[in-house]
Amino acid sequence: MTKTFTMDLAGRTLRVDVGRVAAQANGAAFIQYGDTTVLSTATASEKPREGIDFFPLSVEFEEKLYAVGKIPGGFNKREGKASENAVLTARVIDRPMRPLFPKDYRNDVTLNNMVMSVDPECRPELVAMLGAAISTCISDIPFDGPCAMTQVGMMDGQFIVNPSQEQWAKGDLKLTVASTSQKVIMIEAGANEIPEDKMLEAIYVAHDVNQTIIEFINQMVAEVGKPKHAYTSCAIPEEMFAAMKEIVTPEDMEEAVFTDVKQVREENIRQITEKLEEAFADKEEWLEVLGEAVYQYQKKTVRKMILKDHKRPDGRRIDQIRPLAAEVDLIPRVHGSAMFTRGQTQICDVVTLAPLSEAQRVDGLDGNVTEKRYMHHYNFPSYSVGETKPSRGPGRREIGHGALAERALLPVLPSTEEFPYAIRAVSETFESNGSTSMASTCASCMALMAAGVPIKKMVAGISCGLVTGDTDDDYIVLTDIQGLEDFFGDMDFKVTGTKDGITAIQMDIKIHGLTRPIVEEAIRRTREARFFIMDECMSKAIAAPRETVGQYAPKIIQIQIDPAKIGDVVGQRGKTINEIIDRTGVTIDITDEGNVSVCGTDAAKMDEAVEMIKIITTDFEQGQIFTGKVISIKEFGAFVEFAPGKEGMVHISKISKERIDHVEDVLTLGDVVKVVCLGKDKMGRISFSIKDVQ
Repeated sequence: MTKTFTMDLAGRTLRVDVGRVAAQANGAAFIQYGDTTVLSTATASEKPREGIDFFPLSVEFEEKLYAVGKIPGGFNKREGKASENAVLTARVIDRPMRPLFPKDYRNDVTLNNMVMSVDPECRPELVAMLGAAISTCISDIPFDGPCAMTQVGMMDGQFIVNPSQEQWAKGDLKLTVASTSQKVIMIEAGANEIPEDKMLEAIYVAHDVNQTIIEFINQMVAEVGKPKHAYTSCAIPEEMFAAMKEIVTPEDMEEAVFTDVKQVREENIRQITEKLEEAFADKEEWLEVLGEAVYQYQKKTVRKMILKDHKRPDGRRIDQIRPLAAEVDLIPRVHGSAMFTRGQTQICDVVTLAPLSEAQRVDGLDGNVTEKRYMHHYNFPSYSVGETKPSRGPGRREIGHGALAERALLPVLPSTEEFPYAIRAVSETFESNGSTSMASTCASCMALMAAGVPIKKMVAGISCGLVTGDTDDDYIVLTDIQGLEDFFGDMDFKVTGTKDGITAIQMDIKIHGLTRPIVEEAIRRTREARFFIMDECMSKAIAAPRETVGQYAPKIIQIQIDPAKIGDVVGQRGKTINEIIDRTGVTIDITDEGNVSVCGTDAAKMDEAVEMIKIITTDFEQGQIFTGKVISIKEFGAFVEFAPGKEGMVHISKISKERIDHVEDVLTLGDVVKVVCLGKDKMGRISFSIKDVQ
């Protein structure tokens, strides 16, 4: 039996049908917001997966091109692997929902969100986020919800709740906030230098809207929600913890983890684990979960040290940043490079410049093919954490970290008119121990400046962590968390920005939400830390963008031509422009407005190409002098090509000041000669003279 629920959400109707489709899923919601339609399902396995120590949650965001009336391109006419946008959307759904499942739950859970129709006024990503929460809440899967998500944009200083695709793309803010009925549980933002107080206001605008959605979800749960099913708990037995503490005392564990060298700490824990394995050799059921038990023992020890003793594992103060180092130009011949080190986190970033024709084409569910001029890619090899595994290409984590650093720097990039280049920044993780995405932001900013990209302002990023106690007032915010504090703490709050405002936020938590004082303190702490990193480290390595691009970077000359002459430059089937490219080795981009970019590394060849284009697009006047090549000889004269696809005739009487009987007496094919324009003959051809050149 179908049950339909509706609510007004930001001036549009949100409609949810339950029981209409996908009846065999644990929970299913067929959702329409405007004309955007998404089927969201939540499904769980009947039994826990054996041999794992984590919750196996999978979140999918499926983009169907029929949703925008398109057939997929290429030979295989069906959707392929998930796009970058789909991966990022799935991550945004996963991050706030994962902490709300029971910590000891090991059943496989899949949240699938299939986009079936797209209304440009209602973003499908938002509908999928709501659908995932609704389908899980009404299912029988254990879940400590409801939760809800709202997006906020900003144009002309005014907030827009759940903006349209166009408002989202063109506005100064792209903010997504997830909440429970009491607290904020996830923040994701890209911003055009939004001041901290304005960002905080936007976060709680979204949080207030989320409360109305949660009331709506509660209504659905009350009417059609299923009772939550029982499950096999994978919690560590308390008697095992008691036995462990007799063998490894809390003081022993504290001594093992209290070091600022990751390798030393890992060796200490390895020795402790071996000791416990020997002690529990006859308890097979304990040995199966020993790794998780040691992890939890470490976690309790670190949290107690921080919360009660205000003592961090590496001995730092609560607000202290690890040692910083920065340098530029460490990689020869590339267009720009920089390395940023913060403690045991080290990123090398390399920037490559190219003509705008190298920009990435993106075919999205907004129905448009757009060009992505700035690309930031992040790589995380296993050696950076002292492990060994084969490289399988970028995963969701790499894509997410690259997108975060990309958002951080987009607001300070010059326009294409100011800097007509496509730009690719690649962050290589050399060493990782906490917040490599923020180190990537710092390294990328410096590499862009080293490459001569005239960015408007310096951007830095830092992450804050959190350890909470039994009450909302019992907490400590940590500046610059290392890996151990991230693993065992409750929050990873990443903020990037200039000295004038925030450019990106990504906040993940492992608890059931943050109070407003925690959010305010985290934003304040990250602001102070960004300023410190810029002043004490980055600006000492490179204070401002270089005035010109590097020796090995392509150079670009821009000229403006009459748009009506574009066809003359391109020629029939591209013959003219391809000949210019073949002769000079340059790359040429022409916009519909007549903006021509000539890109190359040889200045003389670039000038030659520019001169050819100018000749082709110039209206010929009597008296103009050109240099050309003899390409044809006839009885009555010779034809001289003075630019690709452009030629004129020199009559035999205009070749030499003395009388000649045959053109071949003076000229041969391939001769390079100077000619002066005499205008056009009766047949409309351009006439030249060699003998009248002054």
